[in-house]
Amino acid sequence: MKLLENRDFRRLWAGETVSDFGSQVTLLALPLAAVLTIHAGSFQMGVLSAAGMLPFLFFALAAGVWTDRRTRRRRIMIAADLGRAAILLTVPAAAAFGVLSFAQLAIVAFAAGTLTLFFRLAWTSYLPTIVPREQLVDANSRLMTSTSAAAIGGPSLAGALVGLVTAPFAILVDAVSFLVSALYLSRIQAPEPEREAHAPRPWRHDLAVGLRFVSGDRLQRAIAGSAATLNFFGSVQLAIVVLYASTELGMTPGLIGLAFAAGAVGALIGAVLAPRVTARIGAGPAILWATVLFPIALAILPLAAPGQPRLVAASIVAASEFVGGIGVMVFDVNSNGLRQAVTPHELIGRTAGAMSFLTQSAKPLGSLAGGALGAAVGLHTTLWLAAAGGLLVIPWTVFSPLRSDATRA
Repeated sequence: MKLLENRDFRRLWAGETVSDFGSQVTLLALPLAAVLTIHAGSFQMGVLSAAGMLPFLFFALAAGVWTDRRTRRRRIMIAADLGRAAILLTVPAAAAFGVLSFAQLAIVAFAAGTLTLFFRLAWTSYLPTIVPREQLVDANSRLMTSTSAAAIGGPSLAGALVGLVTAPFAILVDAVSFLVSALYLSRIQAPEPEREAHAPRPWRHDLAVGLRFVSGDRLQRAIAGSAATLNFFGSVQLAIVVLYASTELGMTPGLIGLAFAAGAVGALIGAVLAPRVTARIGAGPAILWATVLFPIALAILPLAAPGQPRLVAASIVAASEFVGGIGVMVFDVNSNGLRQAVTPHELIGRTAGAMSFLTQSAKPLGSLAGGALGAAVGLHTTLWLAAAGGLLVIPWTVFSPLRSDATRA
């Protein structure tokens, strides 16, 4: 059966597209709510950016074990969608009563990030249930292509909504999108395989299994190391870019949204190209060449400097987002497909949890570093420091088996 003839995959695809579209709105509206409504400073922006990713540091390993021990991963995804909708609705509600605070925004980011972690781990484990192994790269590509297409309009819509109804109320779009996603997921009919009965094992045993599998495999170790390095230095920039663009470059919310949308265009192109690149040179080399684009994207952003014409600065920010979008998507499509294909089904949850812990926990650390550095040495200097650090991404893949095409999908 062809992938697009798979009705359950189409439902998963539709739900993911809608929820990711809404999430693009929150990605911009939440920090804008902090900057424009609460007048947050550099360090606060670092804390807010970190709050959404701290769950990956605190809970990823345990969440991976818990996901592997659950029989119904689809239910985890639906519960996560409904929970995120409820959490996000508290932001416009608080704004309506004039009690919105920075503490609430940080709590909302942390709580929503926790549910996002569980959703991603369940999704990673669930996809091979409804898609044959040989179609995983194509399935990942289509999911990310659709998500990127939705993300093209997301930041622009967010900027427009912030101008019309203010940032807190723009987040309503994301809350509704999670409800739609839950509806689509509830209609998937593919049965999940029953778990084999095993004697109860201590949690510490299962916690270590995923880490040992990732660290013991040279391919996955290279993917984890490069992704963690990128996430750290990328988060240094991401933590302060909205504040930098708004206060030092003089960009309006609408202009910031358009610049961010360029990243989605790059991601769309990357998602479309990823299967073709993989077919031509193999998954490993595709991942390697994607890492070369990461430091280039980080280096472009600080070229947007105070005193430049607003449109020039916005174009430079857009170029950085565009190049980064291509690199991230080629990397993610191939690394996800490669990991799902080589990991035993009974270990997918624990391995995904270990990979999330190793890669995503770098984001809150990078966000905190970005906020602290921005307050200490200035926003522009911090952007350059992150660009220099981004060069450390390349050795992880260059000196690994990924440079050969032995991993051809």
